[in-house]
Amino acid sequence: MPVTAKLSKRCYDVLGEDVANELVDWFNAVDLTYRADLRELNELNFARFDAKLEQRLAELRAELRQELAELRVELKQDIADLRAELKQDIAGSRSESRAGFQEVRADLIRWMFGFWVTTLLTLAGLMVALHRA
Repeated sequence: MPVTAKLSKRCYDVLGEDVANELVDWFNAVDLTYRADLRELNELNFARFDAKLEQRLAELRAELRQELAELRVELKQDIADLRAELKQDIAGSRSESRAGFQEVRADLIRWMFGFWVTTLLTLAGLMVALHRA
C-alpha cells in the first residue's frame, strides 16, 4: 500500500505541479521497493530461523532418544539385579525355614519319644502291680 506523500504548497509553487507529483511518485516507488526488500529479507530470515529450529529439534529428539535408551538399559539392569537379589533372599529364606522346621521336628520327635517311653513304663509298672495283687 503506497503512502501518498503531500508536499507543502511552497514546494508545489517552486517546483511546479508535475515535478512535485513526480517527486511524490518517486518517494512512493522507493517506499514500495524498500517494503518489498524488507519483506523478502524477513522471509529469508524466518526461513533460516525455521531451518535452525528444525535442526535443533532434531538434535534434541536424538539426544532424548539416546537418553531414553540409556535409561531403559539401566532400568532393565536394575530390574535384573533386583530379581537376582529377590531369588537369593527367597532361597535363603527357604533354607532357613527348612532348617527351622527340621529343628522343630527333631524336638517334637524327642518329646514324643519321651512321652511314650514314660507312658509305657507307667503302664508296665501298673501291670506289674496289678499282677502281684
